[in-house]
Amino acid sequence: MEKININELTFEELEHFIEELGEKKFHARQIFKWIHREKVTSFDEMTDISKALREKLKEKTYILELKVIECQKSKKDGTMKFLIELPDNNAIESVLMRYHHGNTICVSSEVGCKMGCKFCASTKEGFVRPLLASEIEGQLHTVERYTKEKISNIVYMGIGEPLDNYDNVVKSIRIINYPLGLNIGARHISLSTCGIVPNIYRLAQENIQCTLSISLHATTDEKRKETMPIANKYSIKEILDACKEYIKITGRRISFEYALIYNQNDSKEDALALAKLLKGMIAHVNLIPVNEIKNGVYKKAPEKRIEDFMNTLNSCGVVTTVRRELGSDIDAACGQLRKKYIDKTDEFSDKKYKEKDNNK
Repeated sequence: MEKININELTFEELEHFIEELGEKKFHARQIFKWIHREKVTSFDEMTDISKALREKLKEKTYILELKVIECQKSKKDGTMKFLIELPDNNAIESVLMRYHHGNTICVSSEVGCKMGCKFCASTKEGFVRPLLASEIEGQLHTVERYTKEKISNIVYMGIGEPLDNYDNVVKSIRIINYPLGLNIGARHISLSTCGIVPNIYRLAQENIQCTLSISLHATTDEKRKETMPIANKYSIKEILDACKEYIKITGRRISFEYALIYNQNDSKEDALALAKLLKGMIAHVNLIPVNEIKNGVYKKAPEKRIEDFMNTLNSCGVVTTVRRELGSDIDAACGQLRKKYIDKTDEFSDKKYKEKDNNK
């Protein structure tokens, strides 16, 4: 019989599973805390449950443990970029960022990405599979164990499109948010999407008070289609209508991410058009100096142009900030470290194959 990944169970699912084992339901509280709060990697570490129950758990389940393949640390600001190995040998990325209000982790939600945004390295190696809820939460466990530091904020902005992996992402938020586990408040969780409209409406109904961030990056559908293939499916109007419904139901402000690309979307006219689109909404604009990826064609806007863009939006009554650039001296842009790893692995495989072929 195939063993169950016990990290994948919500508290309610764990209670049901424990009862099915013929044990008292209250043990679920103990086990859930050991797995999600204490982040144990062995059932033998669960010292307040009987040996008999520990043996049952060993027989029926396993504890998910992810491995750090590589960690890069910025000498400038202490940002740490992790390349993490999954049980099937795929690799994902997580980034630990340090702010005055606490540590924030940027987690991946998929192995690779389907969305094809032209300025993002995450999509360069294609899409492999969605992450399980436990693999998303497991990134926090792995980084906290590695650094011995507490994480207080989460952004779903790593590799993958969170709303493309809707069920697993929502389940991971509920597990992370649960009081007996990591107990990270939903208001400390941000979820970024390029605009999968039906799932924005679904998320509004979930009663999860997380912050929704929309990767907009353009003010017209025509311009958006040049860099973001999702724009061929959902228009800016459809996205903004969904955002307005999200605000109406949740009362939460939405953050709009706008990657400034030199001579592409960074003019004063673009800023005024963006202000017009967001007029009347409870919104915040997060300007992102675009990351210049290897073999990419897009260049970062000059600082003066970024500042002018921000000032124009603020003068129009749209609260705007520029995202602080962290980890600029490491492969901190999403997908870059994974791509290097894949290239290196492919090189190694090709070399081994050629050596084998030559020895025939």
